[in-house]
Amino acid sequence: MKTIIIAGGSGFLGQVLENYFSSKGYKIKILTRKPTKENHIYWDAKTLGDWTSLLEKTDGLINLTGKSVDCRYTIKNKKLIYDSRVESTGVLGNAINKCKNPPKVWFNSSTATIYRHSLDKKMTEATGEIGNDFSMNIAKSWEKAFNEIKNPKTRKIILRTSIALGKKGGALIPLRNLTKFGLGGKQGLGNQKVSWIHELEFARAVEFLLNDEKLNGIFNLSVPEPTDNKTLMKTLRKTMNISFGITHPIWLLKLGAFFIGTETELVLKSRNVIPERLLKNGFKFKFTDHKIALNDLIKS
Repeated sequence: MKTIIIAGGSGFLGQVLENYFSSKGYKIKILTRKPTKENHIYWDAKTLGDWTSLLEKTDGLINLTGKSVDCRYTIKNKKLIYDSRVESTGVLGNAINKCKNPPKVWFNSSTATIYRHSLDKKMTEATGEIGNDFSMNIAKSWEKAFNEIKNPKTRKIILRTSIALGKKGGALIPLRNLTKFGLGGKQGLGNQKVSWIHELEFARAVEFLLNDEKLNGIFNLSVPEPTDNKTLMKTLRKTMNISFGITHPIWLLKLGAFFIGTETELVLKSRNVIPERLLKNGFKFKFTDHKIALNDLIKS
């Protein structure tokens, strides 16, 4: 039986991967600060401990650890966002190098937000332009921590994941709630690109990278052709049979973000990200049309 360890695997994407790979016959173990299940193992995401022995002879290690960015960017939260990503990456790298038989492959999460705001230029792994603000600098630090640790016996992959859409988690949940209450209009100008990925496609892409031993480095996890905010919200209203949706001007978004404790970047940044390396290496997407994806996630 093949074994996969998912660090920080109790969240949305961790559960997606656990369910997917369990159905394929994999043995899954979750490293978490709050164990609640039999296959959960405690770790503090900072220091080496008994959990390190679990990495021996595993087929894959997937690190999804990190405080959610769906919060106000206060000094305290900025530190937690940074520390949770960099510290967990560092301790996992050290744990791998203490193994006699280390994991065959180590996936470390990153984000498609690493690329600058773009309405026109398509951001591939090779030509994408990385900018300079808090979110992009967090992603750069995260990837730097991963790359600085040399793990000669382990293949290493960075997952620059776009906006993930799921039935029970991810960006679709708040968007559905807005739409349900008549607030599902465009956000801002509505022309900002939305690079997204269906939850099943995320798991399939990880499986594809896990099984192809020649692949390493950076991979964008997103659909081949992004949509835009206005089109996505219109399709969501139609899928949910909601006839109207109030538009949110930027000033109102800023006010709302303040009161609900988040940042407008999450909906206003134009993410124009292309999965060039997945496509060139033969990965076949099942969900490339946002209409089909939304229908599957909401109605099936």
